[in-house]
Amino acid sequence: MDNSIIVVFRSFLAYYRLVDPFAKEVCGVADAISPDINYPMVKNPAGEVQLRDDRTKRFWTTELKPFSLAQYPLTMDVYCAITGKTSSRDRNRMPVVNISWNEAIYICNLLSQREGLDECYTIDADSDEVVCNWTSNGYRLPSEAEWQYACKAGTVGYRYGEIDSIAWYRGNSKGDVHDAGTKKPNAWGLYDMLGNVWEWCWDLYDENVYGTYRIFRGGSWAEEERGCGATCRRRSHPSFCIDDLGFRLARSL
Repeated sequence: MDNSIIVVFRSFLAYYRLVDPFAKEVCGVADAISPDINYPMVKNPAGEVQLRDDRTKRFWTTELKPFSLAQYPLTMDVYCAITGKTSSRDRNRMPVVNISWNEAIYICNLLSQREGLDECYTIDADSDEVVCNWTSNGYRLPSEAEWQYACKAGTVGYRYGEIDSIAWYRGNSKGDVHDAGTKKPNAWGLYDMLGNVWEWCWDLYDENVYGTYRIFRGGSWAEEERGCGATCRRRSHPSFCIDDLGFRLARSL
């Protein structure tokens, strides 16, 4: 089957899950983020980070304000609590996958609503352009600068540790996603920043060349070792979803 057809079909399924009028009612705040759900956020200090694009050989530096980033990628139990969907218990602590960028944006706003926070994202009804309010106190995706800064956690190498001790990748994953938090964290206490699942970021990749394509970072259980590094960048259409791509939540401070 043509890849473009697969992407469109997956996008339709993601959209259907969000607008299906017969779907189970979404949980309230008390059920969505309850005391028995372990999904802590880690505060990251202000700083700066140098990014690069290997395709264009471009380097640039971004200054960052303090922000919070989830200690783990969004897991199935938290996803189900937010959306009211169900999952088998043996997959509760696994990162949620097959999530498009569009759905990730929706979930961020949904959780903000349920917690009485200001939504970060608004969508223009005519152009479908998504706008982020960075001063909002709600949940959002990290920028790729925030993601890389948090991933490196003060280190200077391609990885913050020896790969088999910090990441699930093709060489050790046995062909499947694993529970979040089962490898060593980085120096700031963040788990699975490399490997296990790729993670969507807010940013457009190169609007002039790739249009609406968004960036994802970190590598995955299906990725070769070289793809699991702090500066490795990938991109795809915001409707794209696949079984090794998820996201983690961020908030402005």
